[in-house]
Amino acid sequence: MRLPPTPRVLLLRDVVGTIRAHAPVGRVVVAVDGGGGTAPFADDLADVFREGGSDAVRASIGDFHRSRADRTRFGRETPEDYYRSSFDYVTLRRVLLDPFRLAGSAGFQTAAFDEARDVPVESSWETAGPDAVLVIDGEFLLRPELRGEWSASVLLVNAPEWELYEAEARPRAFADILVDDSDPADPARVSR
Repeated sequence: MRLPPTPRVLLLRDVVGTIRAHAPVGRVVVAVDGGGGTAPFADDLADVFREGGSDAVRASIGDFHRSRADRTRFGRETPEDYYRSSFDYVTLRRVLLDPFRLAGSAGFQTAAFDEARDVPVESSWETAGPDAVLVIDGEFLLRPELRGEWSASVLLVNAPEWELYEAEARPRAFADILVDDSDPADPARVSR
């Protein structure tokens, strides 16, 4: 299905073109980082990959939270605690990123934890074609221990970030593509 050529779709096609120029075949993992509001952009980016014939899979770091009990075992959660220990990166790698990269018949899981209910989700294993694209969104995706996981990364620069994350991870310096999505109907690429 061909998407209408709105300013948003045209920008997303440009982003997909940039990513595909560096990774034309094989499995691709794209991170969409930002302090909030990353899901709509990531959903639309996946749609543009699909428009081009790619098998696109969506996931969110929000579905890889750690339990409230783990996050608050030493008392009330602070912003620093949230940044340092809110997400389960081991599970993210084990059930999603590593098996997704294997391609073939390896199954992967796009969610592991329901934060609202504070319970693990029932395993639901998926598969995708050999040239599939995984678009994952959420906060803190450009932290040092995750940077090497992405084939490409997009940072929504208009999204408010945590001060600690900005100071320690410097996401603007490490993102492959910077986008100002403050006007979702007319987003713009931003140069460094």
